[in-house]
Amino acid sequence: MTTYHLHLFAQLPAALQGGVVTVGNFDGVHRGHMTLVRANRRLAETLGVPAIAATFDPPPLSLLYPPAVKPPLSTLRERAALLHAAGVDAVVALHTDAALLSLNAESFFEDVLLGQFRARGIVEGFNFRFGRARSGDGRLLRELCLAHGVPFVECPSLVCEGGFTISSSRIREALKRGDVVEARQLLGRSYGITGVVETGAQRGRTIGFPTANLGGVPTMLPLDGVYAVRVDVDGTEYRGAMNIGPNPTFAEQRQKLEVHLLDFQGDLYGRELRVTFTARLRDTTTFPNLEALVAQLHRDVARARTEEEP
Repeated sequence: MTTYHLHLFAQLPAALQGGVVTVGNFDGVHRGHMTLVRANRRLAETLGVPAIAATFDPPPLSLLYPPAVKPPLSTLRERAALLHAAGVDAVVALHTDAALLSLNAESFFEDVLLGQFRARGIVEGFNFRFGRARSGDGRLLRELCLAHGVPFVECPSLVCEGGFTISSSRIREALKRGDVVEARQLLGRSYGITGVVETGAQRGRTIGFPTANLGGVPTMLPLDGVYAVRVDVDGTEYRGAMNIGPNPTFAEQRQKLEVHLLDFQGDLYGRELRVTFTARLRDTTTFPNLEALVAQLHRDVARARTEEEP
């Protein structure tokens, strides 16, 4: 599984030229993105060519308007792994710089899609925009493909139960509310984060609930609170309970990521953990004393032990 990094006008490996190309940010690789990948795969198999997903690194918004940049739903590594698992043959990360962003829609089509990818087919969503100032849309892309004899497939929006369109923005809104169940419905899998275990206050072990403190998480966090989670440790999955936020009972206001693994024995310091969210258990709470906190932690762990993904 390889991600190719491609600068403007650089040559793509010959084995990846002449494929069916789908361009997008693919943040989160949600169910709508999966629909694009399946359509790409079908056309690629019909034509007997590779299925290629092209994304951007870094995201264009980080250059166009840095103040608007928010933590992503997935890292480039995670996006690539999910796209490969969904069925693409290769992921190409277009290097985002001023030269790429300056291309108008026609130039992006001719210089990138035809020039670098030598695309034999193109698959995009109904709301795809491309070129400088997002001037190109699906209608223009269809016209350009027709003029150059390139098959073009436009996928309609994917509507979720409740009548709303699946999108990365909708997933963000769900996570802001702590609604990890809705996020799972939109993604097609549980939302997760990855971080490295750091040294914490080590208070948890003194009250019978040792926790791993995660740091270096580059992706979006759900709303502060306590969650039932699943934790991947070197390929073995454990149930757990995770607190996101401060610890007001001990007058600590700094946001922390503390996860208690059920039925785990061992040292986790310095190890990378993948944590996926099953359910939100409760809000962050200030307890009157240590005994009340410990009693609530017992209830949290009991729920986390039995909470199942739908």
